[in-house]
Amino acid sequence: MTTPTTEAILAYHLGGKIGMRMSKPLTGPGDLSLAYTPGVAVPVKEIARDRSTLYRYTAKENLVAVVSDGTAILGLGDLGAEASIPVMEGKAVLFKAFGDVDGWPVPVNACRMGGGNTGKTDPRRVIDAVCAIAPMYGGINLEDIAAPACFEIEDTLDAMLDIPVFHDDQWGTAVITLAATMNYGHITGRALSELRIVINGAGAAGIRICEMLKAAGACHIVLCDSKGVVRDGRTDLTGKKREHAVQTSAATLDDALRGAHVFVGVSAADCLKPEAILNMATYPAIFAMANPDPEIKPEIVAKAMGKNPFVMATGRSDYPNQINNVLGFPFLFRGALDIRARTINLPMKVAAAEALAALAREPVPAEVQKLYNTTLNFGPGYIIPKAFDRRLFVAIPSAVAQGAVDSGAAPQFDVKAYRAALVERDRTRSFPIA
Repeated sequence: MTTPTTEAILAYHLGGKIGMRMSKPLTGPGDLSLAYTPGVAVPVKEIARDRSTLYRYTAKENLVAVVSDGTAILGLGDLGAEASIPVMEGKAVLFKAFGDVDGWPVPVNACRMGGGNTGKTDPRRVIDAVCAIAPMYGGINLEDIAAPACFEIEDTLDAMLDIPVFHDDQWGTAVITLAATMNYGHITGRALSELRIVINGAGAAGIRICEMLKAAGACHIVLCDSKGVVRDGRTDLTGKKREHAVQTSAATLDDALRGAHVFVGVSAADCLKPEAILNMATYPAIFAMANPDPEIKPEIVAKAMGKNPFVMATGRSDYPNQINNVLGFPFLFRGALDIRARTINLPMKVAAAEALAALAREPVPAEVQKLYNTTLNFGPGYIIPKAFDRRLFVAIPSAVAQGAVDSGAAPQFDVKAYRAALVERDRTRSFPIA
């Protein structure tokens, strides 16, 4: 795939990537009286009488706020709320194209120093801002908010609001990583509970990947940060890191990788050396997800491994097995919105990962094979579905709905009928490919 030029990228973004569409006609005086005064007073009174009718008479049931303070934009760092807008617009595009969810950017200036636009996040400013705008939205997607503030913000909002709150940088990557790990185990005949997993990077993504893997049954996980293994003997651990500290004599990443089955990288470019991979268990998995440059390049892994089998994944679209959040958030919210879940809890996230893993093991439709111009069959080179596989629209939301019902995050719901409704909706919806 050819990398686009800077000029082409900026031309694509001219005028922004999203805009408002009207879902009702406005063709004359009659429509005007329905859309605004005097007609609009009728739904106003209905909502005042019964708040639940918000979902019936407004756009709330399918609208998600994409919220960021711009303190951790992509791999670029703290560039401020305004600079985050192209990413938030892009998120809204993906929400609509893949999940048929309406998303809208909500950039928030939330820094402590004099109310400015860059600097350390003040969690209370984000929390207050989101609570203030929440009545309009059916869900909140937090994005590009730096750790550790992102943990407090998500946990607090999730407890306060009666709509789903989901920080994609934390949980989106975690859901896809869990699916990939499950299928690695399927290929190698190893149960998740017996896998020795090393996670390099103890920020938002690394911490939540660790929690997701544990929730699904992983028992042997070592977390590493820039100072080495997160272990009991360290005196510099705070917050979430302390929760995942382990008793081990391993001090460095290389130490931790000896005999490990899976490397999960959400850290920095080129920090993993070929020698460390050769010390891993036979048939290892290397998920090097730093963007734009992975912890180790796939061609270096291939050269080091020679004829020995391995599974390789990155966060990039120009290599096989791209661990991409677009496989998660549009469909997680689709299911959560449709079932009126008040949260997206761990059982719902695990259900999404299980459905993703299962879908990759099914035959790939011809139109997806054609789009990617390659043969896709379950195995080391194809362990997670492709983003343009429209079967995701049915498989993931229905699994999320079942997870919500089973865990009590939503009222009783006919998931079988919901799945059938998704099939019909998929048949008629607009999608990037026919």
